[in-house]
Amino acid sequence: MEDQVYAMPRLGDKAPAFEASTTQGKINFPADYAGKWVILFSHPADFTPVCTSEFMTFGKMQKEFEDLNCQLVGLSIDGLYSHIAWLRTIQEKIEYKGMKNIEVKFPLIDDITMNVANKYGMVQPGESSTSAVRAVFFIDPAGIIRTILYYPLALGRNFEEIKRVLIGLQTADNFNVALPADWQPGDDVIVPTAGSCGAAKDRMEGKEGEMHCYDWFFCTKKLSKAEVESKLGK
Repeated sequence: MEDQVYAMPRLGDKAPAFEASTTQGKINFPADYAGKWVILFSHPADFTPVCTSEFMTFGKMQKEFEDLNCQLVGLSIDGLYSHIAWLRTIQEKIEYKGMKNIEVKFPLIDDITMNVANKYGMVQPGESSTSAVRAVFFIDPAGIIRTILYYPLALGRNFEEIKRVLIGLQTADNFNVALPADWQPGDDVIVPTAGSCGAAKDRMEGKEGEMHCYDWFFCTKKLSKAEVESKLGK
C-alpha cells in the first residue's frame, strides 16, 4: 500500500482547520483564535534536550508574544499524559541559562495520530518518519499563513528571530511598507515600488515625502521605533 501524500500548506493559504486535545483543553483551530496572530510550532518529542530548551524559552517569552496579540500553540507526536509530565518536569526540575520554574501555559497539542502534523507538512521523512521537525507557522488574524520556518531536529530555533518576524509582519501590514535585510524596529523601511513612470519620477524628486532613493526602484523612509510600537498587536 502506498504511503498517503499530504500537500504542505503554502504562504497565503488558509490555515488547515482541525480539532484537538491539548494541555489546556480542547481547541478548534484556527477558529478559536480569530482576531489574533497565532504561532503554531512543532517539536520532535517530549523529554528531549533541544525541545526542553525551546519550551523553556517560549514559556519565558509567552507574555511578550501575548502583548503582540499572538497566541502560541505547540505540537508533538506525543500523548497528553506525556506532555503534562514533561511540562511538570520542566517547571519543577530544570534550570537552564538562568531560566527556572518555567510554567508553560499555552496549549500543547496531543497528536499521536499525526493528523495535525501531516496536515501541516511537519513530518519530513528524510529527516524522520516518526517525529515532527521544528516547524513554525505564523498565522494572521484572518487565519492566513504568512510565514513558514523549518528547522532540523538537531538545531534549536532562534526565538529573537521568531519575535522579529512577528513584529515585521505586523509592521508591514500596519504601514504598507516592506522591510530590508536585518530590519529592526526604528530602522528605515522600504517604500513600495511606484507603479508608473510618473510616480517613479515623483519618488526620485522627493515629491512623496521624506524618502531616500538609491535608484528609482529602491527608496526608503524613516519609521521610528515609537511609531512601530504604537500599532503592534492591533
